[in-house]
Amino acid sequence: AAPGDAFKLSSNENPFEPIPEVLAAIAQSSVNRYPDGSATALRARLAERHGVDASRVHVGAGSVSILAQLILAAAAPGDEIVYAWRSFEAYPSLVAVAGATSVTVPLTSASEHDLPAMAAAITSRTRLVLVCTPNNPTGTLVARKTIERALRDAPGVVFVDEAYAEFAGVSSVDLVRQHDRLLVIRTMSKAFGLAGLRIGYAIGQPSLVMEVEKSRGPYKLNAMAEQTALAALQHDMPWVHEHIALAVTLRERLADELRGFSPLESHANFVCVPVADCVNVGLALRERGVAVRPFPGLPHVGDTLRISVGPWAMLERFLAAFDDVMTTRRPA
Repeated sequence: AAPGDAFKLSSNENPFEPIPEVLAAIAQSSVNRYPDGSATALRARLAERHGVDASRVHVGAGSVSILAQLILAAAAPGDEIVYAWRSFEAYPSLVAVAGATSVTVPLTSASEHDLPAMAAAITSRTRLVLVCTPNNPTGTLVARKTIERALRDAPGVVFVDEAYAEFAGVSSVDLVRQHDRLLVIRTMSKAFGLAGLRIGYAIGQPSLVMEVEKSRGPYKLNAMAEQTALAALQHDMPWVHEHIALAVTLRERLADELRGFSPLESHANFVCVPVADCVNVGLALRERGVAVRPFPGLPHVGDTLRISVGPWAMLERFLAAFDDVMTTRRPA
């Protein structure tokens, strides 16, 4: 967690104010009534947005909770789950909670998923292959042909984590019509700026969605989250498109300012930059009122810092603090 007075650029949140209709939905939510256990209205709206039938849509309290449900549904103790590393930091703990075994495959020298190596890691015990695109923390994309190869080679379910897909402008959702072992997960935490309400959803074949449903509780979302999500989806086009475009512009501007440190090419709402001794650099930045996320020992890259996109005033604050820290650490 960032200090209370720090500029927080460590969690890949959307720091911009939500649209008035979203705030109104929060204020008008009926918190004394139970929510719709099936989230019927929200699933129908998401299905319309993605051009699929509602039977292909599952919603839950954030994309992480849906992944936890999938792992519990698909894997038992002794089963294996294959994924690239580094990737989303929740993967190892979610696998461990289910009693399954993580099989991690290092990223390539280009910080991308190594599908040949992932395919070679698949055994008769493999139940899931996790693919994160754009990958967190590197921001790199997984090519569509790579996902199609995973679907061809993997014996179990292929789970594509698209938490940052809006910033990349590409998606694998259309592939669910052709592959019954594919589940694509999305979130309203990033582009929609609703991280605090925990709203995630997955799209896949109805039979696969039903398997995930079996491992959930009686309610998908709380009433406030569902009503707010519906309001955001009803009014999303101008606001979301504007803020996606702004985030991409700020991301490229930040990467350009950091070009001397060779930042990784990002397709998300953050920039990952190689910085030696990143943990101590991160601590020094916190002392200067800026919180970023250190990632020590990234494969083929070494120590890195991940900086979330925010208003340019926040990024200027980071750049000034970063320059001060690096100047202080530079040998005389």
